[in-house]
Amino acid sequence: MHRLLTGVRPYFALLLLCLGLYLPGQAAVPPLDRDESRYMQASKQMLETGDFVAIRFQDTPRNKKPVGIYWAQAAAVAAFSDAASPATWPYRLPSWLGAAAAVLMTFGFGQHLFGRGVAFTGAALLASSLILVAEAHQAKTDAALLACVVASMGVLGRLYLQARKGPAVPAWQIAAMWLALGAGMLIKGPVPVMTMGLAALALVAADRRWRWLGTTRPVTGMILALAVVAPWALALASGPQADFVSAAVKEDLLPKLLGGQEAHGGFPGLYLAIALATLWPGSLFLVPAAIRSWRMRAEPAVRFCLAWIVPSWIVFELVPTKLPHYPLPVYPAICLLIAAALFAVREPAYALFSKGWQKAVGGAWALIGGVLAAAAVALPPLYGTGFAWVAVPTAACAVLAAILPLRKSWSGLHLPAAAFAVLLAVPTYAGVFQGVMPSLERIWVAPRLADAIRAVAPEGAPVALSGYSEPSAVFLIGTGTRLVGAEAVAEALAADPTAVGVVDARDLPKFAERAAALGLPPLAPRTEVSGFNYSKGRELALQVFRRDGPVP
Repeated sequence: MHRLLTGVRPYFALLLLCLGLYLPGQAAVPPLDRDESRYMQASKQMLETGDFVAIRFQDTPRNKKPVGIYWAQAAAVAAFSDAASPATWPYRLPSWLGAAAAVLMTFGFGQHLFGRGVAFTGAALLASSLILVAEAHQAKTDAALLACVVASMGVLGRLYLQARKGPAVPAWQIAAMWLALGAGMLIKGPVPVMTMGLAALALVAADRRWRWLGTTRPVTGMILALAVVAPWALALASGPQADFVSAAVKEDLLPKLLGGQEAHGGFPGLYLAIALATLWPGSLFLVPAAIRSWRMRAEPAVRFCLAWIVPSWIVFELVPTKLPHYPLPVYPAICLLIAAALFAVREPAYALFSKGWQKAVGGAWALIGGVLAAAAVALPPLYGTGFAWVAVPTAACAVLAAILPLRKSWSGLHLPAAAFAVLLAVPTYAGVFQGVMPSLERIWVAPRLADAIRAVAPEGAPVALSGYSEPSAVFLIGTGTRLVGAEAVAEALAADPTAVGVVDARDLPKFAERAAALGLPPLAPRTEVSGFNYSKGRELALQVFRRDGPVP
């Protein structure tokens, strides 16, 4: 392993690991509802309209997240595709690049905190964590945000060690820290500021020393951070979405703080309860690492990581709205602490890995691999066209990824167990994203509906859609797609002979009644697209209509 850790080899090894984890499925998995498709559609509209200031989903202002991720997605599409293409992978490019950058930077700054061996292991555990692999496959904010957080927190950690006679931090890295903070603000508003600010306050409170904060050059730094955000903010102030900030606070931030927004509520402690899954496979060593880290909290590198984790984690647990990816900004520090515990073979705390209760935790951890294996086998017959042979190697890899590391760990070979866990995660995730998920045709309604519409109408024909209002349908069918009721579909067909109408079977009586009232002759569906709307948990039978002539 020593040769692997010399020179630039660790960076190349981690990059190859990221490519193996993040590339499979990028082009194969259709747009996901609902958040991913909303992001992609808003970015697509920027390219269609040439307006890169206002953020919109169709005609509705999208006062959710700042413009950063939309710019990144639009740039990727402009470079490698175009707005007319239904390809998803260009929109996802900023996410998997952000995830890979976060992994490489975790190693880059982690080596200054703990040494190259710990940093490499921690970065590999972060790369293979289930939640980061999932976010790297979605065109959303969180993987790109993580790269900004790691860039800023990594330099803050080095400055903290510098105050304790550590190596000097170059001025360009301090500038990069603040620029990264500004980029993070442009992607997800206050989250990176909260993470850095709470960590700094926690360190000051724990050490009762604050003068080292002066080495961050806060005045110059805040100017740099605001300079990243200011151009968009100034352009926004003179545009139609001048109220973006107040609207975002009212429509997005406050609902999250006051309750479970969009039914995404949860109890305090939920993130801790699901950590075995979100951090899998590195979570096998989570509990002993947490105990060891608390015991070693006086060590500067450990203290910094705890300051990064604990205050932000408490905030995430207290906020009523909960989604599994919210605590992702603290995962790099968690993975470094796990790796540090795995390397602490000469410490008494190392015995924690062999305790009876840790074996029980390992049994629960192995169930996650079993669930992945079972899902790979069971989901294609339920939501696809039948048994998928790709499920066999995928399930086998998931079972091996659960059993082999656990056996190694129970034998006292904890570091090899971590290595096997990371390496076996690669084919497991590849099978899930490249093989199993694309085979679930019944849940991918929007791609089949878009194909059905193109088969009965020319490109650009107006579409009125009732009974299936998912954002993925707008992205794949076209920005002009009208999401309306069944009666409005009949009105659209009566008003325009080129229009296409789509009505769910349960709404056909309303559609037929309104069509008759408008003088339309009885219409037979040109085709039907059936499937399962996983966002709403119900079956669909979408009838596609197009009339042949004028209304009599």
